[in-house]
Amino acid sequence: MPTVCVAGGTGQVGREVVRLALDAGLDVTVLSRRPPSGTSQSRHDGARYFQADVTTGTGLAEALRGADVVIDCLEGRSGKARRNFADGGARLLAAAAAADVRRAVLPSIINCDQSGAAFYVSKADKERVYARSPLETVVVRATQFHSLMTEVFEAGAKIRLIPVFKGARFQTISPTDVASVLLDEALGESSPERHRVRTIGGPEIRTMRELAEVWRNSLGLRGRIIELPLPGAMGKFLRNGLNLIPEQRLGTETFEAWLAKREESL
Repeated sequence: MPTVCVAGGTGQVGREVVRLALDAGLDVTVLSRRPPSGTSQSRHDGARYFQADVTTGTGLAEALRGADVVIDCLEGRSGKARRNFADGGARLLAAAAAADVRRAVLPSIINCDQSGAAFYVSKADKERVYARSPLETVVVRATQFHSLMTEVFEAGAKIRLIPVFKGARFQTISPTDVASVLLDEALGESSPERHRVRTIGGPEIRTMRELAEVWRNSLGLRGRIIELPLPGAMGKFLRNGLNLIPEQRLGTETFEAWLAKREESL
């Protein structure tokens, strides 16, 4: 039975990877800077949790000992975490190589190397770290998560206005679908290619306005949907359709299904 180490196994995608790996009967370890308590919803019974920090390297050797593969679900959305995102990946890979881990898998964002937005740049920088690693590495690029839409909608709904980006289309995907592909790539047969990149997308392509209407109706809200231009790097990215991959509709959980599941869990 292989041992899977999930770095950042308490985050949005990491939690799902841990759950799916345990359901498959795998031995699972989780490294986190702040491991969750026994009563936390972020903790899964059956997984072993280790305190480790990729910014310093502290605890990595112990967390990776005996692991066959590592799935790097660490997040770095802003501030210091984003600035250290690529360097942290390099420390994790170095520790994995020292522990004789055979493969490392990284979730990333579709076409992140074609955007000047700071978060996307940090993702592309970390991808390049993985491409240089002596380990066998796989990067799984995904379209935007369903939760990105709700974050935008909820921010405006506080004042009864639901913002959407003019002309923007999305192919949103659920964290569970991404986690499933990450686990498949981690456990698959060895490849003759030392480094591979795979891109996946959600099951449907919808306008942002359509997604806003679905969200509003699912909650029974009466907020007004307003279209706004999105300037800058992200606006250009979306206008060029770089967030879409119509030929790779690998996700199965639609935006509506994800919303319904989320409401049930609240």
